[in-house]
Amino acid sequence: MSTPAIQAALQQMQGMATQAASTQPLSGAQASAAVGQGGFGGELQASIQRINRLQQVANSQAMAFQAGDPNLQLNDVMVDMQKSSVAFQMGLQVRNRLVSAYRDVMNMQV
Repeated sequence: MSTPAIQAALQQMQGMATQAASTQPLSGAQASAAVGQGGFGGELQASIQRINRLQQVANSQAMAFQAGDPNLQLNDVMVDMQKSSVAFQMGLQVRNRLVSAYRDVMNMQV
């Protein structure tokens, strides 16, 4: 990872920490309303899109590195490829757990 990328990530984390420290704690009703806004389906779709984006970035970096782009380093390409691989494996495991839970519910006797 390059130094500017590390600095950008550090600034983002510091901004999020400042924002979290400055917000007021939510009451019970506000917390349940905030949780209920997204929904499981929306979160699942957003996760799949993030996994897809990671894979696309990794593939484009690999192609650019193979083409001889002087701005890309091998370690950056390999790290991004590993990130996309781990994200895909995580998505696959979540899918397997969801299918297993669905089968368990369908096999319940009522």
